[in-house]
Amino acid sequence: MLPGGKMDRKGFESTFHHAAPPDELSEALRGLWWDRRNDWDAAHTAVQAGSDVAAAWVHAYLHRKEGDLPNSDYWYQRAGRKRPAGTLDEEWSAIVDALVDSALGERG
Repeated sequence: MLPGGKMDRKGFESTFHHAAPPDELSEALRGLWWDRRNDWDAAHTAVQAGSDVAAAWVHAYLHRKEGDLPNSDYWYQRAGRKRPAGTLDEEWSAIVDALVDSALGERG
């Protein structure tokens, strides 16, 4: 955790052994948390509850992972992004880094 109670990447990753994601996570980070636990359905449910660009970005990533590229591209557009050329792991890391380093990862 960072000063002020904000979670950093190390803090986020330290919660993966818990039964459920921490309540203070945004829908986007909750989606990434469930994805890292290999529960695509729970990850998708989490991001569907969000309406911000961060949730749209994770939603796009999840559909890319699923192999549904047209749906993925729709969500990338909603997030103001293009589908990346890198690996899924690289994208997961990039999203986590962006969300824990900004207000996008805060619930509210």
